[in-house]
Amino acid sequence: MPRFYCSVPLSAGASLALPAGAARHVQVLRMQPGDVLTLFDGAGGEYAATVERMGRSDVSVAVGAHLPVEREAPRAVHLAVGMPANERMDWLVEKATELGVASIQPLATAHGVLRLAGERAEKKRAHWEAIAVAACEQCGRNRVPVIHPVQPFAGWLETQDEPARRLVLSLAEGTRSLAVMAPGEHGATVLSGPEGGLSGSEEQQAIARGFAPVTLGSRVLRAETAALAALVSLAGL
Repeated sequence: MPRFYCSVPLSAGASLALPAGAARHVQVLRMQPGDVLTLFDGAGGEYAATVERMGRSDVSVAVGAHLPVEREAPRAVHLAVGMPANERMDWLVEKATELGVASIQPLATAHGVLRLAGERAEKKRAHWEAIAVAACEQCGRNRVPVIHPVQPFAGWLETQDEPARRLVLSLAEGTRSLAVMAPGEHGATVLSGPEGGLSGSEEQQAIARGFAPVTLGSRVLRAETAALAALVSLAGL
């Protein structure tokens, strides 16, 4: 059954004009009045719905019963990533969403190739949010992960005081394996660098702020692969 994210709150028994994005998808699928679909608004669970009317650019649906279905990862994992270049960040957002990431914090780091600020940064964030929504529609998640605004590394690090376990991916000798690190009762925040990794100074700043250095093993992984491997290891999938 087709699934669509609805950016407005849903309630059983309501008659609703779908937001533009969802309406466009319904029309692309050539759905007709009487066809059934699934809606979710990110607040948890999902709703059965039936198409009531198809206009030229709008679609109305009757919202049915709320189903308390959750498909979240057993443990909340938050990724803070030095943004990889080209389309690799898009790929990371999509796959991390499918794998159950709780949130993604894009970071501007010393070795990062992708440089974003101002309006361009906000457009990119909106683009990544749309990728996360589409991934949720595809994989069955009913909660869309938070995609935070792009931040410079130093500014973001100063805000990191939450009780969740904090880990930084490191290639330094003697670093403990991620496999032996429990995520903690509040989940975990994993910091990973872009192509070329974090700078030595950035890694030391993170450690001084309470991030424990961990390794994924002897192989050197691409930036986006490393972040996803850490997510899978910690999320309890």
